[in-house]
Amino acid sequence: MKSSRLLSILLLLQTRGRMTAAELARELEVSVRTVYRDAEALSAAGVPLYGYAGHSGGYQLLAGYRTRLTGLHAGEAEALFLTGMPGPAAQLGLGRALSAAQLKLRAALPPELRAQADRMRLRFHLDAPGWYAEHEETPYLAQVADAVWRGRVIDVRYRRWRAPQEVRRRLAPYGLVLKAGRWYLVAAPAGTPGPDGTHDPEGAREAEGAQEARTYRVDQILRVTETAGESASELPEGFDLAAHWQRAQADFHARLHPEDAVVRLSARGAARLTGVQARALAATGEPDPELPGWTRATLPIESEARAEGQFLSLGADAEVLFPTALRDRVRSTVAAMAARYV
Repeated sequence: MKSSRLLSILLLLQTRGRMTAAELARELEVSVRTVYRDAEALSAAGVPLYGYAGHSGGYQLLAGYRTRLTGLHAGEAEALFLTGMPGPAAQLGLGRALSAAQLKLRAALPPELRAQADRMRLRFHLDAPGWYAEHEETPYLAQVADAVWRGRVIDVRYRRWRAPQEVRRRLAPYGLVLKAGRWYLVAAPAGTPGPDGTHDPEGAREAEGAQEARTYRVDQILRVTETAGESASELPEGFDLAAHWQRAQADFHARLHPEDAVVRLSARGAARLTGVQARALAATGEPDPELPGWTRATLPIESEARAEGQFLSLGADAEVLFPTALRDRVRSTVAAMAARYV
């Protein structure tokens, strides 16, 4: 609705300051021409909205102007209470702050919206970790979160899966991500701490020019020390945490399944596939020309060794066709099993 869009323009300019027509159009998912018309409508209604031409121009409200049209409709009130995550907030040291904010928000709502928000809170609960995931201690989460919030470079002792397992890193924190109940730190290398914890110039030279953000599991951090002096961590221009995480996830899945296998599946075998392989089946599956009722598909695999066990678990409902090396591995294992059960 136009009235809702006009209010959104007011709130965006009130919270962000000057914005170009193109920026407003992207936020509102409308055309730039629509933004121009809306700006004219706001000005005609007496809103002190000013437009500035030029490369650094845009729209801006008169300094000090504040709109009081900030009421919530039912869906917005419900959504705000649904986003409350007491577990993660408590881990970050914000549990009391979240409770206080929700209490203030509830008190500010009219009775009918308050009842709907309470119903949402009582009927929906978010429990992000999987069923079989063990609880992992993150004793340094609060320190890491504080460094992220204040933009401070930190020295960490970190445990990784390959040798040497314990390493020291100097990191410029960019943000924290909670994925399936596990916290991840997105940070860029900021040099390497020396043996005594001081900054290592050689490590700094190695890290120079390699400021691409990397991902670290917070539960694998063994110690955190904030760097001395005024070591500030600034976000690169244009860095977007959510967009970076999405790219990192796509890259992870691409590296996780670098190979393909052509497999013939019965209906029961196809139904047992999950995740990326189920999606690949939907995308590449075709009726098998030799076995009626069976499907032939190209499925991503991590390695031949992992794929052997996976396809063997499908029993007689799957047949590996290619690569030949994987087919031979499965055939040898099946032959050994048959000999054992004679």
